[in-house]
Amino acid sequence: MPTVPNRISQKVTHFTESVIREMTRLAFQHEAINLAQGFPNFPAPEEIKKAACQAIQDDINQYAITWGAPGFRRAISDKYREMYDWEIDPERELTVACGSTECMISSILALVNPGDQVLVFEPFYENYGPDAIIAGASPVYISLDANRDWTFDFQELEQKIQDAQSGGGIRALILNTPNNPTGKVFSLEELGKLSELAQAYDFYVITDEIYEHIVYDDHKHYPIALFPGMKDRTITISGLSKTFSVTGWRIGYIIAPEDLTDGIRKIHDFLTVGAAAPLQEAGVKAMQTRGQYYEKLASEYRQRRDYLVDVLQDIGFKVWIPAGAYYIMVEISPLTDLDDVQFVDQLIKNYGVAAVPGSSFYHRPELGRRFIRFAFCKTQEVLREAAERLQRLRD
Repeated sequence: MPTVPNRISQKVTHFTESVIREMTRLAFQHEAINLAQGFPNFPAPEEIKKAACQAIQDDINQYAITWGAPGFRRAISDKYREMYDWEIDPERELTVACGSTECMISSILALVNPGDQVLVFEPFYENYGPDAIIAGASPVYISLDANRDWTFDFQELEQKIQDAQSGGGIRALILNTPNNPTGKVFSLEELGKLSELAQAYDFYVITDEIYEHIVYDDHKHYPIALFPGMKDRTITISGLSKTFSVTGWRIGYIIAPEDLTDGIRKIHDFLTVGAAAPLQEAGVKAMQTRGQYYEKLASEYRQRRDYLVDVLQDIGFKVWIPAGAYYIMVEISPLTDLDDVQFVDQLIKNYGVAAVPGSSFYHRPELGRRFIRFAFCKTQEVLREAAERLQRLRD
């Protein structure tokens, strides 16, 4: 019989289906509490829900302008002016897309050429490596050191940049701050050094800042685009999902220099045409939110963080306390000889709590075998129930 040819592209063989979304399916199948995928189980703010409903009733149900409704883009620009003293031209420097996930792939496809190299901090949100591969680029991984509270070695980073010169050099760095999965918030010193390297070695920075308003304690989020010399070489991504608990709305946006925006809009147009029109109208209301909402958001998440950190430490996990976002990375070695995948499988099936295996955040799975990640974007009631189930690990 003739051999059946491989029916999928070679690039698809270099990555797997999302492990995070797989954990959600397993949680549903086994009726486990889902502390794996990062979506809240509590309501979005009432005023933005009303704005979305009103937009539908007002029959704003057809295509918006491909790169975003004008009112929404103006509202984004107004917010950034007030919050960061950042002047953004809503007509030439802003693109609205279908969530920060599409923002990232549209930005990479618009900026990166096949054969280019892209820096990615590791552990990483699982989309970044596949995004680079889809664009035909090669990821170059920089370690965030768990033993040093997820810091990185400046010399190692620069050496990898120099080593990449023989292959054409680094085209872009993907920077996620506050970081998923570690909760790291990159410091002023770190961002300053990254901006110096970007200019010295002529590469771009694509930032995922979707957790920009979820920071704790004395930490603060700084957009690297505002550092000297960085505005023209930074693509900044954010959106509504995490700040307003609407992960299913898929409304994100991209801030970039005019020439890069032109390319991003072309890619976005042919990928998805446009984001949901009535939800963009609700986004106007969201962008008009001011400081008190953000302070309350961070305060409530800090309470959830502190509660789950105490629970996990009491059980015996080694815990890294996140400075931002709503995830907790833990080491499982004090509790088990199982690897991360086996342990999470046991957690779901025997204890009724889902987490994410740490290996899914590393390009070499063995590097993450002692880690798992919990999400705490849940009500206190759900976190208490999860804690009761997890306490059985001590029995």
